[in-house]
Amino acid sequence: MTLPSRKNYRLKNFDYNTNGTYFVTVCVKDRKRILSEIVGAGVPDCPKIELLKHGIVADRYIKQFNDFYDYISVDKYIIMPDHIHLLLTVNQKEQSKTCVSASDSKNSVIAKFVSTFKRFCNKEFGENIWQTRYYDHIIRNQTDYNETYEYIENNPLNWILKQKETESN
Repeated sequence: MTLPSRKNYRLKNFDYNTNGTYFVTVCVKDRKRILSEIVGAGVPDCPKIELLKHGIVADRYIKQFNDFYDYISVDKYIIMPDHIHLLLTVNQKEQSKTCVSASDSKNSVIAKFVSTFKRFCNKEFGENIWQTRYYDHIIRNQTDYNETYEYIENNPLNWILKQKETESN
């Protein structure tokens, strides 16, 4: 059986060990809603995230990463029911001299961060709950940063609005 080929979303010839800011999304396998619930749906301006068992563990590890890695900071994150968005800044004092191409990006700082995060969570869960891959986007400028920050901030409200739209169709 041949697996379908996956589209490579990586920026060609970009060194994924470069200092900068990255938007990362990690999804739960089969999009199971086991990380959190969004409450306050009746008040669309102020939905809140209520973490479930798996989300509490993920939250603890995300908060620890700022202490664990001195060259990665978690600027903003949100734990949604079936995925996590993170805005990460990499600031290594000594930059890697080797270029990490799109095809070899599994050795990048971000890939190692995501792999470590998943491994720590899975060890505590006693099972793998994550999709194999993750999405990342290189933040290119302050406008991109601000828009991404706002996207993360508004994700619970957007979730509620999308759910209501789906229900009405």
